[in-house]
Amino acid sequence: MIVKPFKGIRPPKELVEQVESRPYDVLDSEEARAEAGDNEKSLYHIIKPEIDFPVGTSEYDPRVYEKAAENFKKFQDKGWLVQDAREHYYIYAQTMQGKTQYGLVVCAHTDDYMSGKIKKHELTRRDKEEDRMKHVRVNNANIEPVFFAYPDNQVLNELIVRYTQTEPEYDFIAPIDGFRHQFWVINDDEDMNVITEEFRKMPSLYIADGHHRSAAAALVGAEKQKQNPNHTGKEEYNFFMAVCFQASQLTILDYNRVVKDLNGMTSEEFLAALQVNFVVADKGTEIYKPQRLHEFSLYLDGRWYSLTAKDGTYDNTDPIGVLDVDISSRLILDEILNIGDLRSSKRIDFVGGLRGLGELKRRVDSGEMRAALALYPVTMQQIMDIADSGKIMPPKATWFEPKLRSGLVIHKLSND
Repeated sequence: MIVKPFKGIRPPKELVEQVESRPYDVLDSEEARAEAGDNEKSLYHIIKPEIDFPVGTSEYDPRVYEKAAENFKKFQDKGWLVQDAREHYYIYAQTMQGKTQYGLVVCAHTDDYMSGKIKKHELTRRDKEEDRMKHVRVNNANIEPVFFAYPDNQVLNELIVRYTQTEPEYDFIAPIDGFRHQFWVINDDEDMNVITEEFRKMPSLYIADGHHRSAAAALVGAEKQKQNPNHTGKEEYNFFMAVCFQASQLTILDYNRVVKDLNGMTSEEFLAALQVNFVVADKGTEIYKPQRLHEFSLYLDGRWYSLTAKDGTYDNTDPIGVLDVDISSRLILDEILNIGDLRSSKRIDFVGGLRGLGELKRRVDSGEMRAALALYPVTMQQIMDIADSGKIMPPKATWFEPKLRSGLVIHKLSND
């Protein structure tokens, strides 16, 4: 894999908590408007610039993209974002519920994405790619990083441990989620060479989160290659910003389902239909969480049930067929409830695991939903196996926490 250090554009230490934000795709326009409030230094003015227009303005309005670029320039002119004088790698640590994961902030090569060395496990949508491409083009920068995983590496781990025993550049508790975020600058040339060489030995990197941002960055880089008659391959547009974590450190939470109806069945008929492929056990009224792979929790009529997939209902040798998201999609959502297309059906919704199973109970008890299905989370090894096999995971299969904060560092696509 080809990675390189870069001249990060980032907030002065004393401004980082005013600038940093959640990623653009985890909140809507009105939430961003409320979180930014009267803080003119909030990164939302760059990544959700529709908040600078009247309520109801589309985030896809051409004026909104232009506003992003205008605000990005303003942030630099005012010194709210300052470019480092030389190239660095950086370390970004996140602590959630007592567990810390350490990422290396690098620039990955667009050719490695285009050739498939940077591996994906989700389908991307062209409209979402185009939205992010417009944002990259107008700013001539990767404002927000993508989130990669790499196989555990002892050399890199030892380097990270050494740096993280020193005083961080940034250290703050994020509002809303309460997670801790820390950031270090790697400025030793020898250490930077070690990082470059260790990544060079890796056959692959894996996209954990940020499939659309990865695609957009690579496609814009390819565009710029074609537009430059003097292209050498050394230009900054050949690279895009990623935070790379050791696979074993990452936390993947369950990604659960709630359905609006039982496809015309009574509760009794639905439970009977489930018994064809599952061992169904009544667990009572207390919240019941799946304990292992191939066990599901169902919430229906105020009661929790465990559903254990019977032998023969899945294929242990198939990296997709063995997934609980595939088992539940095939044997419950499609076969029994006739919900075939998870991306487009209006009869189903999805709840990220950070909200807990209490959120499933609440949405069913309120009458909004008829039943809820909780899944055991997929593992990073399963994701890597699927990516290595060239296959794509079913929709809504992974929920990574904590999310990367935006605004800690930005990568410009020009060499100035």
